[in-house]
Amino acid sequence: MSPEFTAAEEEFRAEARAWLKENSPGPLPSMDTEDGARAHREWEAKLAEGRWSVVTWPAEYGGRDATLTEWVLFEEEYYLSGAPTRIAQNGISLLAPIIFEHGTDDQRQRHLPLTANGTRIWAQAWSEPEAGSDLAGIRSTAVRDDERGGWVLNGQKIWSSRAPFADWGFGLFRSDPEAERHRGLTYFLFPLDSAGVTVRPIAQLDGDCGFAEIFFDDVFVPDQDVLGGVGDGWRVAMSTAGNERGLSLRSPGRFLAAADRLLDLWAERGAQAPHLRDRVADAWIKAEAYRLYTWDTVDHVQHGGDVGAAGSVNKLFWTGLDLGIQETALDLLGPEQELRGRWSEDYLFALGGPIYAGTNEIQRNIVAERLLGLPRGERRKAQA
Repeated sequence: MSPEFTAAEEEFRAEARAWLKENSPGPLPSMDTEDGARAHREWEAKLAEGRWSVVTWPAEYGGRDATLTEWVLFEEEYYLSGAPTRIAQNGISLLAPIIFEHGTDDQRQRHLPLTANGTRIWAQAWSEPEAGSDLAGIRSTAVRDDERGGWVLNGQKIWSSRAPFADWGFGLFRSDPEAERHRGLTYFLFPLDSAGVTVRPIAQLDGDCGFAEIFFDDVFVPDQDVLGGVGDGWRVAMSTAGNERGLSLRSPGRFLAAADRLLDLWAERGAQAPHLRDRVADAWIKAEAYRLYTWDTVDHVQHGGDVGAAGSVNKLFWTGLDLGIQETALDLLGPEQELRGRWSEDYLFALGGPIYAGTNEIQRNIVAERLLGLPRGERRKAQA
């Protein structure tokens, strides 16, 4: 059932639509390039100036104290307007909810306003060469430095999103090597220009660099940049993962806009590929289903519930939906490469969906064990 909105919520939607119509620059150069990253930062500043950057945040940090319902309405209008992808997404969608929940007042004051206006872009530094989906297997270390009042980080992170053009990073380090693997981990925030930090960009298929390796060589981080308690990093990280897989990373507006573009493409070219009709219809139906599922989740959360393991179901669904929309569009366009443009770019990005935010294989295990109550299967490490 479609939700019904109050007059105030409809007024909020109308205000957002009008502002975006007047101010949205449309697509910008890739944020994975120096010029594109700069342009996206300018857009973040513009959003913040209008107080549209982080609508659900308290006003003191640049928000509007908007409800979760208003946030989803804004996201729908944002994507329908054709506004740019958010370069600040790591900070506003993944990190900020954790700072609100686990951070100190000092951390909120120091980081949130700069995150809201695009001045501080964050890199997600979780995965390591031998610890991707198995996040608890990280080897990067944090050693206590009592004399300076902080920690010394060593190790390597890989596939760190936004790192080539980011200012700060957030990630887990093993602070107690004697503790069991899910314990003894601590969550740190750190400037990427710190002494001992080396950021090595990783070129993607298109040559742009949206990811990087980050090397830590005796990098000092003061106690004030520990997020959550020492040794409590796993619990903090799982809060981040819940945001990434659940509501915050992939709002329905993204897929509703893509499904509408697919319908426009079908109206243009469908006569040449009638065999794709059912796939186009299926994509639209699934985008609408995802919208309704999201509204049900919003209602659940606003009545005191949480996303929990259901975020894994959400993640499995939107990754399949995203790929289905993009693949159907490319099949409609056929071999005419000059017409593919944004569809090709979005398809390449969608290919990463089953991997980031926890691989879909891991998510299926979570669904099977935590939601369906199936017995835990034997885990075998791949043989070299």
